Amino acid sequence: MRTDVTFPSAGLNLAGHLYTPDGQSGDPRPAIAVSHPASGVKEQAAGLYAERLAREGFVTLAWDAAFQGESEGEPRGLEDPAHRIEDIKAAVSFLSVRDEVDAERIAALGICASGGYVIPASATDHRVKAVATVSAADLGRQFREGADGQQDPAVIQGMLDTAAAARTAEARGEGIGTFPIFPDTEEEARAGLNSHNGLSAALGRHIFEGWEYYCTDRAYHPRSAKVFTWSSLDRIAYFDAFRFIALIAPRPLLMIVGREAVTSHMTTEAFWNAQQPKELFWVDGATHVALYDKEEYVTPAIAKLTEFFRTHLTRTTWDRTRMTVA
Repeated sequence: MRTDVTFPSAGLNLAGHLYTPDGQSGDPRPAIAVSHPASGVKEQAAGLYAERLAREGFVTLAWDAAFQGESEGEPRGLEDPAHRIEDIKAAVSFLSVRDEVDAERIAALGICASGGYVIPASATDHRVKAVATVSAADLGRQFREGADGQQDPAVIQGMLDTAAAARTAEARGEGIGTFPIFPDTEEEARAGLNSHNGLSAALGRHIFEGWEYYCTDRAYHPRSAKVFTWSSLDRIAYFDAFRFIALIAPRPLLMIVGREAVTSHMTTEAFWNAQQPKELFWVDGATHVALYDKEEYVTPAIAKLTEFFRTHLTRTTWDRTRMTVA
């Protein structure tokens, strides 16, 4: 069952979908806060994972980030990592006081950029008892280095020049500057598939798949962001998603990644720096974006997430430095 809900995050009301298992008993259940990719909305990948996990017996919540979708916030299209982290903590707060939720059994799941946001959010919020990511990406690193880590350093410097000019223009009353997230046309998107245009074949495929997911009938939604504000750029550029990943321990961490994902190096490097208990789960044949919605890849991901959350969302108590099962 899906219910429309709202909850506050740093002074803004966020719009969410709360999923509860069919035939739920009166006993409180474990819950999972599911955060969407950059530019996404709750009706896309986050909603798919939330709905599928609710079928497995969890209460789940997917929501639109502040400044995006149906949630409050101006300017529209602002992607602010600090606020995205606060949104995740606000979602945990919302779940923690629901009658149908056991507040001692709340987990967090982040997809793509939210796989980066969920790490610092959970690292510093001990209400989150288990953490999982799917196609995790450090958005700051992606803008600084490119999705494949091969971007010319001059690119981010040029973008920061433009972002600075946009802030000055805004101060003059000239409006909010924005930049497109995806290629404008199918022709431009398909050009990325051709490695002769200066991109690696893997990166070209990644760019095309992002366009195909967000801009065609595959997963198009009118409220998903197609542009970001230039004021997002300097907020994103200094963000370091996995800097404090070790703080998640001794709570368990699961990172799910596609074998063909151009961003897989971000997950593997983050996983290396994480502490036990941790698990890395590869989905054969899957690209970064394929794990958003392709049934042949989502199904094994959901199966692994279900196993992970059922194992680790037990009733727990804390004694300062370690977690013990009650």
